[in-house]
Amino acid sequence: MTMKASASLAGEFRIGGEIAVNRLGFGAMRITGKGMWGPPEDPAAARATLRLLPGLEVNLIDTADAYGPHVSEELIKEVLHPYPRGMLITTKGGNVRGGPGLWRRNGSRPYLRQAVIDSIRRLGVERIDLWQLHRIDPAIAPEEQFATIAELIKDGLIRFAGLSEVSVEEIKLAQQFFPVATVQNQYNLVDRKSEEVLAFCEGHGIGFMPWQPLAAGTLAASGSVLDGLARKLGATPGQVALAWILKRSPVLLPIPGTSKPQHLIENVAAASLQLSDVDFAALDERARAAAAV
Repeated sequence: MTMKASASLAGEFRIGGEIAVNRLGFGAMRITGKGMWGPPEDPAAARATLRLLPGLEVNLIDTADAYGPHVSEELIKEVLHPYPRGMLITTKGGNVRGGPGLWRRNGSRPYLRQAVIDSIRRLGVERIDLWQLHRIDPAIAPEEQFATIAELIKDGLIRFAGLSEVSVEEIKLAQQFFPVATVQNQYNLVDRKSEEVLAFCEGHGIGFMPWQPLAAGTLAASGSVLDGLARKLGATPGQVALAWILKRSPVLLPIPGTSKPQHLIENVAAASLQLSDVDFAALDERARAAAAV
């Protein structure tokens, strides 16, 4: 089976009802070092991966100021700026790094505001068209954090805003302050904790950007629940996992990440893989059974 690598084959979604993006995006977390700390182990490969994105019609790139920290944003600007017309660079703020694999939250108004200003500078843009709160800081009232985001929108520093790792109740609370354009929760074939959140997003036109759509690589491995169907379709397990997400809901915007050009091409080719209803249902059943074990 010959598979074309073009993100446009995944179909479109409009962020905030306005910004059209191809539904298969790119997560730029892995163009940093181990533990999302420091520069990538192979900087040339990371840059080559980024350079491929426009030609593959990937126009949704997700990053965060905490990736590196700053490394991911800086590499994106270095390689892709001035950005191709129609390319949406989304970033996040609200996490502070203390070392490899170490994260803590800061949702204070001064910090979030400065985080946005710094991301604007690092990415070389006039405003952040989609900025997401990386995590809600439990030490600060969520209303205070959401009010800060509303202020940043009013001031023109960000256009649309989203949230990451939130419940339906938290989305509803945020909507009292600003229109929630996207949600970024962990979700994949075998991790379905956010089904209720996905249903809410579907009902409200909110883009759902699942992180770890390949379950940190386990769904792409030989011997996974996807293996048999992948062989039948002449695809890789990872491609089937991404095709399942794309078929699962029109608001899902998977953002698989890699720092290797060939892996990127392989991921994007998943947009051309159409699962039948029978295969989709069978895979869903097997995955639910595996997750329950």
